[in-house]
Amino acid sequence: MSKLHLVFGGRVSDPRTLEFADPSSLEIVGIFPDYASAEKAWRAAAQRTVDDAEMRFVVVHLHRLLEPDLLSPPSAS
Repeated sequence: MSKLHLVFGGRVSDPRTLEFADPSSLEIVGIFPDYASAEKAWRAAAQRTVDDAEMRFVVVHLHRLLEPDLLSPPSAS
């Protein structure tokens, strides 16, 4: 499985948090096959809204949500 990444953003209630004010108005930038391309898209979206402190964009590691067992260390028997 490729390591998919989602880039999205929107207006936050407080610029110190990631609590989005209106989740129904989130901007989905896209889903990317690797972190490098996701970061490039994130930088472009963030730069476009750099003067608006209440706009935040994030990169979500979808592969970690899709296969959470891969993150867990093996249990000791």
